[in-house]
Amino acid sequence: MAVRISRWWHAFIAVVVVVSLVIQLVLLFTGGADANSGQGAVAGAGVRIWRLFSYFTIESNLFVLAASLVLAARPFFDGPVWRVVRLDALLGILITGVVYDLVLAPQVHLTGWALAATIGFHYVSPWMFVVGWLVLGPRYGMSWATVAGAFVWPVIWLVYIFAQGAFTHWYPYPFLDVTRIGLGSALRNAVLVVLIAVVFAVLARLADRRVPALLRERKTVDSSVPAN
Repeated sequence: MAVRISRWWHAFIAVVVVVSLVIQLVLLFTGGADANSGQGAVAGAGVRIWRLFSYFTIESNLFVLAASLVLAARPFFDGPVWRVVRLDALLGILITGVVYDLVLAPQVHLTGWALAATIGFHYVSPWMFVVGWLVLGPRYGMSWATVAGAFVWPVIWLVYIFAQGAFTHWYPYPFLDVTRIGLGSALRNAVLVVLIAVVFAVLARLADRRVPALLRERKTVDSSVPAN
């Protein structure tokens, strides 16, 4: 039963992410509002596509999509690289949900399809994925090496955002916008978000080892359960 729930749970998350992304792409090509910033067509289609996939929200949702598709197909899938990818999905989407709800949501006022996309990206995907990880698993013991590996992508993303912003003067989020708040404040905000992610990572490692997960318990009891 737990395996079946996990399959359907993660399949639903994947559908939510895909539908939200399709909605956003349609809005992008038709001049509609961006689900991340609330802005309409302020640049050409090519630039808007590049900006869309530069958002941490979108990248973290793509990690969630990849992880959810794998877990829907093979709930007990495991491996060192996979553990890093899955932790990237978990930490990235958790930061996405928390930062959007506490910092960005009051500044973005959306309606219609843009609102539907942002609900998928910022609410359904984050909290369903976190609950799935916490309750369903599987979790096989998170190492510090996995935790360290999971910070490679966020750090590269931050370096990329500040580097491209130096030339384009575009930043995906107001709290990173050097042109508005200055480099010092933007760097301070970036470090603060990274520190919050570190706290989440430590809590995830503790939960990984101490909070029972349904699939881990089943595999422990019956090692004959096939991985796929």
